Amino acid sequence: MEIVAQIFGIIGMICNILVFQQKTHKRVLIWQFFAASVFAVNYFMLGAVVGGMLNLVGALRSVVFFFKEKTNANSVWWLAFFICAFAISYPLAFFAFGTAPTTKNLIIELLPVVAMIVATISLRLGSARAVRGLGLISSPMWLTYNCFSGSIGAIASEILNLISIIVGIIRFDIKKNTSK
Repeated sequence: MEIVAQIFGIIGMICNILVFQQKTHKRVLIWQFFAASVFAVNYFMLGAVVGGMLNLVGALRSVVFFFKEKTNANSVWWLAFFICAFAISYPLAFFAFGTAPTTKNLIIELLPVVAMIVATISLRLGSARAVRGLGLISSPMWLTYNCFSGSIGAIASEILNLISIIVGIIRFDIKKNTSK
């Protein structure tokens, strides 16, 4: 079971890295959907319930923002819905799924919740540049959580994501501005 969970983590890592190398917002969302779906399986298999719940909601978030005209994704209600869904996963981990409310767990389980809220705000802003920029905030939070959850693929993913974000910023944001 552990090996299968780690394989899902590696597949999620590949999808997640591709997110930050996309030129368009729609392509960012497609890869985010795949990454979130695979990572949800990875985290649940490892017993990292908050990570699993957050990624399920994250997959839904990608679909809503992909079909933003049909879903009215720019509505503040969607932002509020996702922030609430992410926030609810935090107490659910402790009260419904039995995560021990130790000081360490209270802090570690909060990090990916904050990271997902930041990522949701970046998606609502509607540009690949915003996703890359705010990824510099959310990615270290996920990296810390992943170190405690034991997902090898997710740890590698966040290290590579940070590199990928920086490369994407250089390719699309800095070089674009210097070539004008």
